[in-house]
Amino acid sequence: MLLTNLILKALVIECANAALTQVTNFGSNPAGIQMWVEVPTNVAPQAPIIVALHGCHGSAQGYYKDNNLPTLAKQKGAILVYPSSTHDLLCWDCGTKKSLTRDGGGDSQSIVQMVKYALSKYSADPSRIYIVGTSSGAMMGNVLAAVYPDIFAAASVYSGVAAGCMAVPNGTPPNPYDPCALGRIIKTSQEWGNVVRGYNPAFGGPWPRMQIWHGTSDDTVVYQSLVEELKQWGNVHAVSFAKNTTNTPENNYTRMTYGDGSKLTGYSVKGVGHTVPVHPTQALSFFNL
Repeated sequence: MLLTNLILKALVIECANAALTQVTNFGSNPAGIQMWVEVPTNVAPQAPIIVALHGCHGSAQGYYKDNNLPTLAKQKGAILVYPSSTHDLLCWDCGTKKSLTRDGGGDSQSIVQMVKYALSKYSADPSRIYIVGTSSGAMMGNVLAAVYPDIFAAASVYSGVAAGCMAVPNGTPPNPYDPCALGRIIKTSQEWGNVVRGYNPAFGGPWPRMQIWHGTSDDTVVYQSLVEELKQWGNVHAVSFAKNTTNTPENNYTRMTYGDGSKLTGYSVKGVGHTVPVHPTQALSFFNL
């Protein structure tokens, strides 16, 4: 039985590797991370791009087989870009000046280089570039939306933190379990909004639309993180909380609508820890795909 399970596990990994193709010539790649892609058969010009970001201890291949995003995205003709971390703990750098500075030489710049490669290689649509990310990948999703708001149209992020929350002093390595993840960095909405605007002071919008998910029982990246994210993006988009809708999209999920829900929506998930499962159907709907 043990041998059979090992063989099945090996086959799953092999299938995941076969589905994704590695790209090594996508740019200068200052962060030294990996790019993997899946392109629909006979991909059409002006196709959308979805960047899918795994969490700590993860990989492009693992995140690919973790949910049905690839199946649903391919039905929409979307190009899938799966970055893969090569850092300690396989986390993303969401806190150093390199990643929190536009073209600063960090993970965020390398990921944007992947997007630009896909745009050029496949004649994709620059107005339809989206992010899906979990845990550390959700943290990086917030960073990308804040530092490169002209590149990304929208993001669906799961169990992450506000952009800039992980910031560390120059020369200090990022720590995925720092006070930010423990909910100890509290700011006003205006302060959080100023963090985002500070990355691109001349940018006039539109800002990436945000769909944010978090479990109430998360003790790794605590629930306060959702509160801070919603404060941040509510201020950036100048939208206020409008209403809660319980048991949406399923039991124990509460949808929190800001404004008309098109720019910012939160999901609070009762009793769920780290991490909230990816909901590709809701993500693609929010992306208008």
